[in-house]
Amino acid sequence: MLALGCDHGGYPLMKEVIKYLDDNKIEYKNFGTFSEESVDYPAYGKAVAHAVADGECEKGILICGTGIGISIAANKVKGIRAALCGDVFSAKATREHNNANILAMGARVTGPGLALEIVKAFLETPFSNDERHIRRINQIED
Repeated sequence: MLALGCDHGGYPLMKEVIKYLDDNKIEYKNFGTFSEESVDYPAYGKAVAHAVADGECEKGILICGTGIGISIAANKVKGIRAALCGDVFSAKATREHNNANILAMGARVTGPGLALEIVKAFLETPFSNDERHIRRINQIED
């Protein structure tokens, strides 16, 4: 199951992501927000991060205006590797090399068509399990 979270700036794009997930029968838990009314992104970034870190959800998707703030908030939670991606190559690479468990995107910098391709790449790309990548992830976790 995926954990979803966004702030008011990310809400319009999150609606597009939710439609994609529904159309593809991908289960998710939505931690909000649920409108374009101004909210503080750290609350949503941390809620999704805790759901992933605690094992309630396997992966997460976070969206704010730029994707920067919400990814910083998520990365404060131990065990989280939130990656801000604005292209498909980065989404694939962060799964293969970093075993990223949260995708962050910026709604004001990434259009919906590209964003859905990024989501698809993030969700479909497995971790490589290469020893060198495992070693590097362990160094991040220490």
